[in-house]
Amino acid sequence: MLRLLQRGTELSIRLDGGNELMNSRLGGSEEALATLALARLGDRTAPQVLIGGLGMGFTLRAAQAVVPADARLVVAEIVPELALWARDQMAPVFGDCLGDPRVTLRLGDVGAMIREATGLYDAILLDVDNGPDGVTRAENDTLYGMAGLQAARRALTAGGVLAVWSAAPDHGFSKRLAKCGFEVAIHSVRAGHNRRGPRHTIWIATRPGG
Repeated sequence: MLRLLQRGTELSIRLDGGNELMNSRLGGSEEALATLALARLGDRTAPQVLIGGLGMGFTLRAAQAVVPADARLVVAEIVPELALWARDQMAPVFGDCLGDPRVTLRLGDVGAMIREATGLYDAILLDVDNGPDGVTRAENDTLYGMAGLQAARRALTAGGVLAVWSAAPDHGFSKRLAKCGFEVAIHSVRAGHNRRGPRHTIWIATRPGG
């Protein structure tokens, strides 16, 4: 179960055991997930972007800042509490970003949405379950294992981008991306702004073509 805590203006989302999953002060790497991926797309018109994981909205807001007016941003969030907090207790963080007509928030499994799509998305941005390091669990395999990566490749347009956030590097995941036919770039990004905080890993995996 997740808990939302507040100290002054700082918000923190933690597991019941106390481990912190998100903090309103540390969103630099989540923002980079969007900016690095969408820069790779260039100036496509009407891009379709799927964001896996609402979190505190850092990735969504970074995407909104750079996509054109005709873009479509679909955010998949599997935890209902996060969607509720975004419009209530976390409203100071989210502002009016969920009211953007380009944005659709869907409660559900992003993996299922990926598997249902063929050549639909120009970019898929994943910040789910701390990254691919849990791939030995069956539920993570739907995203980060070979079957999940092949489904993501099918869901992308030619030249489309799969971007993945992780708390730590994972050489095995890099190899799986390449084996699935992606062109892979790996970025190490600070969690905070102004080059502060721990380093996180972002993969920018491009489907050839386009």
